[in-house]
Amino acid sequence: MPPARRSPGARRITLIVAAAVAVALVGLIGFSVGRLSTIDNPTPTATSAEAGFARDMQVHHLQGAELAMIIRDRTTDEAVRRLGYDIALTQQQQAGQLYGWLTEWDLSQAGPEPSMTWMTRPGRSDAGHAHTDGAHTPGEPMPGLATGEQIAALTAATGVDAERQFLTLMIAHHLGAVEMAEAVQDRANNTSVLGFANSVIISQEAEIALMESMLAAR
Repeated sequence: MPPARRSPGARRITLIVAAAVAVALVGLIGFSVGRLSTIDNPTPTATSAEAGFARDMQVHHLQGAELAMIIRDRTTDEAVRRLGYDIALTQQQQAGQLYGWLTEWDLSQAGPEPSMTWMTRPGRSDAGHAHTDGAHTPGEPMPGLATGEQIAALTAATGVDAERQFLTLMIAHHLGAVEMAEAVQDRANNTSVLGFANSVIISQEAEIALMESMLAAR
């Protein structure tokens, strides 16, 4: 006697149950991995590369958002306005994430040492040879930051002139952020910070290429 055929409804119920079991297993595995990664992911200290990066990149990102909002009101070019809006939105959101990490780590938003100090300390790539501080000096401006004079000039400009100034400033700004993200990758151990830095590098290098093409067209 041939086996009874299940109705479509029964087959759907079986698939739903199987999917629910799969989701539960994935969630259980993810929870277990999360617990293990927390054990191997100690809370950053006040002078760690993670904390220094979180503080300095907040300042860096907030200036990027400021530049983006300035150009939004000084050009009628839709592509530049859209780029400015996207940059402002992304960098404000990421600055909030960095602020949240410091709060979660129970660390002050104001560091106990000058900005950029963490970037002058040896990284993993310096192992086995002498470390040099390079162009970075604690307390001096972060790489790629626009000066007060440059911001004033952008604020006073309009149209294509403003677009050229903005693109030039933002390319330099993004290059500085990539440099900081690469520096923290070489010094940090926290997996969340390492993942954040990688996303900064990927997204900002893509925007640099876009802005270089936009600048060349002007």
